[in-house]
Amino acid sequence: MIKRWLRFNAVGLAGILVQLAALTLFSQYMRVLWATFFAVEVAVLHNFYWHERWTWGTLGTPGLGGRLLRFHLANGLVSIVSNLVWMRLLTGTFGMHYLPANLISIGITAVLNFGLSERFVFRGMRQ
Repeated sequence: MIKRWLRFNAVGLAGILVQLAALTLFSQYMRVLWATFFAVEVAVLHNFYWHERWTWGTLGTPGLGGRLLRFHLANGLVSIVSNLVWMRLLTGTFGMHYLPANLISIGITAVLNFGLSERFVFRGMRQ
């Protein structure tokens, strides 16, 4: 499990860069909360691919659609809701710049997302 935890976090760090880059791009064309929503979705898809390929090593095994659905219900939904709530609070209420606010939002959900992936998304697929 420690190896998966480290891989999960490595993928998550790459996902943070993907999310911040997408947020920077999208925020030029839409309001920050919409940009956050789409940036999180891009990062969720990125992370799912790498978790399939590397963290849990399930790429090419049966059940891809079910795992993607569970990943979206668990990590995706948690990430989107958490990011939107924290971004609204940090940027709206506290007037924080959207990039550091997004980093804080991402950090809040990291441990929960690993637990959901380990117990719900990739259950029975552990190497």
